[in-house]
Amino acid sequence: MAAPLASKAGSAGPNSKPPFPELDFRSGARVEELNKLIQEFTKHDQREYDDQRALEIHTAKDFIFSMLGMVQKLDQKLPVANEYLLLSGGVREGVVDIDLDELNVYARGTDYDMDFTLLVPALKLHDRNQPVTLDMRHSALCHSWLSLRLFDEGTISKWKDCCTIVDHINGATNYFFSPTKVADWFYDSISIVLSEIQKKPQRGMPKVEKVEKNGTIISIILGVGSSRMLYDIVPVVSFKGWPAVAQSWLMENHFWDGKITEEEVISGFYLVPACSYKGKKDNEWRLSFARSEVQLKKCISSSLMQAYQACKAIIIKLLSRPKAISPYHLRSMMLWACDRLPANYLAQEDYAAHFLLGLIDDLQHCLVNKMCPNYFIPQCNMLEHLSEETVMLHARKLSSVRSDPAEHLRTAIEHVKAANRLTLELQRRGSTTSIPSPQSDGGDTNQPDDRLAKKLQQLVTENPGKSISVFINPDDVTRPHFRIDDKFF
Repeated sequence: MAAPLASKAGSAGPNSKPPFPELDFRSGARVEELNKLIQEFTKHDQREYDDQRALEIHTAKDFIFSMLGMVQKLDQKLPVANEYLLLSGGVREGVVDIDLDELNVYARGTDYDMDFTLLVPALKLHDRNQPVTLDMRHSALCHSWLSLRLFDEGTISKWKDCCTIVDHINGATNYFFSPTKVADWFYDSISIVLSEIQKKPQRGMPKVEKVEKNGTIISIILGVGSSRMLYDIVPVVSFKGWPAVAQSWLMENHFWDGKITEEEVISGFYLVPACSYKGKKDNEWRLSFARSEVQLKKCISSSLMQAYQACKAIIIKLLSRPKAISPYHLRSMMLWACDRLPANYLAQEDYAAHFLLGLIDDLQHCLVNKMCPNYFIPQCNMLEHLSEETVMLHARKLSSVRSDPAEHLRTAIEHVKAANRLTLELQRRGSTTSIPSPQSDGGDTNQPDDRLAKKLQQLVTENPGKSISVFINPDDVTRPHFRIDDKFF
């Protein structure tokens, strides 16, 4: 055990003992040291972007939006005026609840420098004022099939080749929107568009370094200037309103009450292309509350978010085999903790170490009891399908973390520092220098306006996860017009 801190002169009587530093009872680690390690991890994990990097991020985003406009133009399936949700962090980071076992492994530093997830509605149901009732008769809890009978004949005609067909005894035909067929169509369409774009490359255009279908998501890695950006593009079904199955959740007290309005929290939800453990992959979609989670994140203290990010970095490495726990499980536990614990406690700036240890304890508790309720639909247990052998294996691994959290934090710090060093080394080598930077496009040697760069930096890096509406003219896909919340750019 570490030596006690010396007491201040004259502050203690002759028989009093000097106070000990605050220690973690289980591991004996100094809380002060854990706090410093979490701060160091945060410093290396959250990088500051200069003006050049902000412009590169903006260029990549514009390329993705323009590409989606060309996909829409192919067969008019995607809505002309679509509303995307752009999230900071890839699917592997747990920003949406999608199974990770079908995804290829990408590593920051080795494969990409920054990662994003883009939810792209293939269908929209945006005119509902009452709770949305879904067809859950064939599905596990938190999942649903989607019949195109909810849509008009034109929509059915456009999408019937991406459906599974069920004929009823009365002779009627029902088309169920298929997540696997939609993902196949989306990947094929994106591949066609990118092939056409690459036939006529333009100066300053991002270099497409990788396009892969990972289960039902499409992963694209772009090289722009000195940056490599991963976009996980997810085809979804978008709804306004709130699902009836989650209606009871609104009746409970929550940590965000009084901080944001209920209208902000329940403005919409999605169906994402993921099925349950025993579900039918061709038919079953998973409910996603990603839009609500963006709003709830505003109410979480910075110290708790730092602890969450550090804990996530530890478990991604430690619990990767077999794949049973995802960062999304940890996110759900954090939201439950926010409901359970007093707000003034969670707001303490120097409590990041307490929060990290608590998240590890929570995760171990969930594993031992094989119980992790979905935050929005608590009756859905996200660990129900796991075997006893798997949960106990991961619980034992977490026990090693809990016995020496400082050492695992140091390992996480070394990993993120190594990724950053690799990124800098690739930049120095000029691995993507053949790609002109956006500001050199057209031979203009003038430096870009500082105000523009700052606006772009604020737009892309300081406000991740905002709702982005994109209005694309199919006859001029080179100029997307987009809106973030109520601001137009």
